[in-house]
Amino acid sequence: MVPPVQSAQPEGRLTQERLLSWLLADKLIGLQQVEQLRVSQPGRGEDTRHPLIRIGEQGWVSATHPPFPLSLERLTRWLAEKVGLPYVRIDPLKIDVEAVTKLVSQAYAQRFRFLPIEVDAENVTVATAEPYLREWELELSRILQRKIRRVIANPKDINRYLTEFYGVSRSIFGATRASTEGSVVTNFESLTELGKVGEPDANDQHIVHLVDWLLQFAFEQRASDIHVEPRRELSRIRFRIDGMLHQVHELPTPIVTAITSRLKSLGRMDVADKRRPQDGRVKTKTPAGKEVEMRLSTMPTTFGEKLVLRIFDPQVLSRSFAELGFGDHDLACWQRMVENPHGFILVTGPTGSGKTTTLYCALKQIARPEYNVCSIEDPIEMVEPQFNQMQVQPAIDVDFATGVRTLLRQDPDIIMIGEIRDRETADVAIQAALTGHLVLSTLHTNGAPSAITRLIDIGVQPFLIGASLLGVVAQRLVRTLCAHCKKPGKLDWSGWQALTANIHVAAPKEVYKPVGCDECRHTGYRGRTGLYEILTMNREMRDLIRPQVDSGTLRDAAIRSGMRDLRQSGAEKVAAGVTTLEEVISVIPPQES
Repeated sequence: MVPPVQSAQPEGRLTQERLLSWLLADKLIGLQQVEQLRVSQPGRGEDTRHPLIRIGEQGWVSATHPPFPLSLERLTRWLAEKVGLPYVRIDPLKIDVEAVTKLVSQAYAQRFRFLPIEVDAENVTVATAEPYLREWELELSRILQRKIRRVIANPKDINRYLTEFYGVSRSIFGATRASTEGSVVTNFESLTELGKVGEPDANDQHIVHLVDWLLQFAFEQRASDIHVEPRRELSRIRFRIDGMLHQVHELPTPIVTAITSRLKSLGRMDVADKRRPQDGRVKTKTPAGKEVEMRLSTMPTTFGEKLVLRIFDPQVLSRSFAELGFGDHDLACWQRMVENPHGFILVTGPTGSGKTTTLYCALKQIARPEYNVCSIEDPIEMVEPQFNQMQVQPAIDVDFATGVRTLLRQDPDIIMIGEIRDRETADVAIQAALTGHLVLSTLHTNGAPSAITRLIDIGVQPFLIGASLLGVVAQRLVRTLCAHCKKPGKLDWSGWQALTANIHVAAPKEVYKPVGCDECRHTGYRGRTGLYEILTMNREMRDLIRPQVDSGTLRDAAIRSGMRDLRQSGAEKVAAGVTTLEEVISVIPPQES
C-alpha cells in the first residue's frame, strides 16, 4: 500500500499536474507518458472533467512488473490509498435515493462534487473524488447534525448518479404532487380501486421519465425480471439478478400504479381493465443501442395490479452450447439427437431453469436457409427473423394442439412447441414427429427419465413414445462464482459424499468459496450456468417404456447407457471451480440427491 499523502497538502480541487506528479513519484508512469499527455492536451480549453477521468482515458499501462492497465477504476482505488480514505464503488441498488437526495440540494452537491450515499441517525457517508475540497464539510455536518464520513469513489459514477438520483427524486416529487393528497383506504373494495383515486397520468412527463430510468437501470444491472408490486402506501420495485430478487426502490402506491399503466400502454395492453390478468410485450433499445425484448404480465392483487417484466436479451441466441454450460459429453449427446431428420426432443425443468433459452439456441444453430422452422408459443418470448412464430390465442380457440395442426399444413421441417400441457398437444406433437418432422418442446418434470412417465400419465400410448422420442434434456441453473474474488476453500465432505453417492466423480483437489467484491455486488456470485442431464433413447430404453414403468427403473437403465445425471453435472462444475457445492445442492431435486 502506498503511504497516504500528508494532510498538509493544499486545500482545493485536484489538478492534473498534481496527480501526474504523484503517479510519477509512485513509479506508476514515466516521464514519456506525461509529456505525451501534455502534448495532446496543450490547454485543455473548457474541459472541466475531473483530472482522473482525463488520465484514465489515455489507456496507459503501469510501469510496474507485472504491468496492469491504469483504468479509471484502478486510478480511483490508487487515489483512495494515496489520501488515506476508504474506497467505495457506488452500488445504486443499495442506496436509498429518496433519503440521500433530501439531505442536500443537487446544486450544492454539484458545486462541491460529492454525492451522499448513506445516512443513519449519527452519520452521513459522502462519496467524493476531491479529497481536499472540504469547505462544505463543517457546514453540512452542522446543518444535518450528523458526522460526515468521506469516502473516495469513481468521479464518473459520482457525476452520473448525481444527475440520475436527483432526476428520479424530482420525477417522484412531481408525480406525487400531481396526484390527489390524503385519499383514505378503508375497505377491500377501496384497496382494489386504489389506482383510480389520485393517480397521476401515465403519460405525465415525470412518469415517462421514471419508466425510462427503471428500464435503463434494469438493463445495466443485468436483471432478468422487473417486479412492480403494489402495497397499501409504499409499493416496491424489485429486480431479479442471477436468480435472486433485490429491492430497488419504494414509491408511493399511486406513482407505482401510474408506472404500471405506462408500461401496459407500451405493451399494447388494455390500460382500463385492471381486474383481469393480461399479457403484453415491449421491444426497446438500451442506451448502448442493443435491442431488448420484454414480456409483460399483470395480476390483480389486493392493492392493485402486480406487474412483472421478463427481459430477454436477443444476444443469448448467439451463445454457444459451451457458454450455456454444456460439457463435451452433453454436447455430443445433444448433437446426436438434433442430427436426426425427424423425432421428438423434450427439454424439462422448473420455471426459470432456462428451458426456452436452450430451445432458442438449438433452433438458431440447426436452422438453415433450406429449412422451414416454425414454432407455436405462449407467448412468443423472443422474436427471431429466421423462424415462423405463431402465438397461442385461447380467446379465438388457437391452442397448442390447434397451432401444431396448422403448422403441419405449412410444410415445416422443424417444429418448436412452447410447452406440452395436455394429452392432445402431446399426441399431435408425437404424430408430427412420426410423420417426418423434428419436434422440440418443453415439459415440467424433475428429471429426464420422469418426462417419459409424465407423458404416460397424461395418456400418451407408450409405444408411440418409444417410436418417436429421441431424447430428453433436464436442466437447472446455478450461480457461478465471481472470477474477481473467489478464493480457495474447504470441501464439505459430507455434502460432497451425499451429492456424489453412486456416481463416479473424483474428489476435487481444490474448491472455491464465494467472497464478495464490487464486481459481484458482494454476493460472491456473478452470472449463471446450466446443469444438464441428457437421456438418449436406445433399444433397452424403448423396451422399458410400458404403462406401469417407474422413473427409477428408467433412470437406472439410462445411467447404464451412459447418462450423466444432474448430480454428476453439478459435481463436475464444483470440481472445475465454476460454482459451489451449496449452489448445486440447492437446485438438485430431493429425489435426485
